[in-house]
Amino acid sequence: QVQLVESGGDLVQPGGSLRLSCAASGSIFRINAMGWHRQAPGKQRELVAFITEGGSANYADSVKGRFTISRDNAKNTIYLQMNSLKPEDTAVYYCNAYIFSTRWGTREYWGQGTQITVSA
Repeated sequence: QVQLVESGGDLVQPGGSLRLSCAASGSIFRINAMGWHRQAPGKQRELVAFITEGGSANYADSVKGRFTISRDNAKNTIYLQMNSLKPEDTAVYYCNAYIFSTRWGTREYWGQGTQITVSA
């Protein structure tokens, strides 16, 4: 099976910075699109950013100019650099990916989530 493991969640003050990592492991032939979603208490899960295999990045309007997604294909890992953090960024952040393997074909996978809390 494929596993996605997030790391980097923490408590940070407004205006601070944080970097999240998500590493994929297991039966991987090719990783297609990979990205981050978040879910705040009482709200629906929303897309934050995603990046294609070729490195094309897309962002939610609420994080444009503050967050940067990147990808290291050799390590099967993506990162989310989060700058100028605001209290409204507080949420559980989830990594997700579409991954092809010869055993199971193309499937969508989700990580367990990591908590980001932005508070003074």
